[in-house]
Parts: sequence; C-alpha cells; structure tokens
Amino acid sequence: MTSIFALRCAAIVGATGVAFGAYGAHGLKKFVPEPEKVEMWGTASRYQLIHAAALLAISASGRRSLIAPVLWTAGTLMFSGSIYCLVLDNQRFKALGPVTPLGGLLLIAGWLSLLAP
Repeated sequence: MTSIFALRCAAIVGATGVAFGAYGAHGLKKFVPEPEKVEMWGTASRYQLIHAAALLAISASGRRSLIAPVLWTAGTLMFSGSIYCLVLDNQRFKALGPVTPLGGLLLIAGWLSLLAP
C-alpha cells in the first residue's frame, strides 16, 4: 500500500511539476514581468520535482511507513502551490503567504521522518 501511494503521489507531483516548470520557462513571462517572481516560480517547481523524485525513490525502497510520503505530498502542495498562487496574483492569494513556510516545515519533517526505524 505504501509503495503504491508513494508511486501515485510521485506521478502526480512529478507530472504537474514538469508542467508548471515548463509554463514558468515559456509562458509565465508574458503575464508576470517581474524577474524575482519568475525566479520564485522556478524555486517552487524545482522543489516540487525534487520531492517527486524522493517520492519515487521511497516507493521503490520497500519502506512501509506512510509518514514521509504524506508529509512530502502535503508539504509540496502547500509550499509550491502557495508560491504559484502568490506569483500569479499576490493580492488575491495574500492569505496564502503563511502557508509557504508551513509547507517547507512539512517537507523538512518528511526528511527527518526517515530517521525513524
């Protein structure tokens, strides 16, 4: 069950990470002229793809705990998702500002959860 969950999450997180990364590289500049916002988008997609690879690796590892995959999936959604929203419309999504560091903490917690047996 753990490996199937992690594999499915890796597929979704990875596919959307590639799509958002491609949009950031080829289409975003038409709507967001500020280079620092384009860079923020790149950071979000990079973290998303890194954690997709981590999810894929954990799905192949045989590890039975769901803690890391759940934390990485939720953390990626919160961290990268909030950055995408803030870059597109900072005023509309300003309430998501505090969500970004919380997502980052979930990503860190996922990595630290690997220390548990």
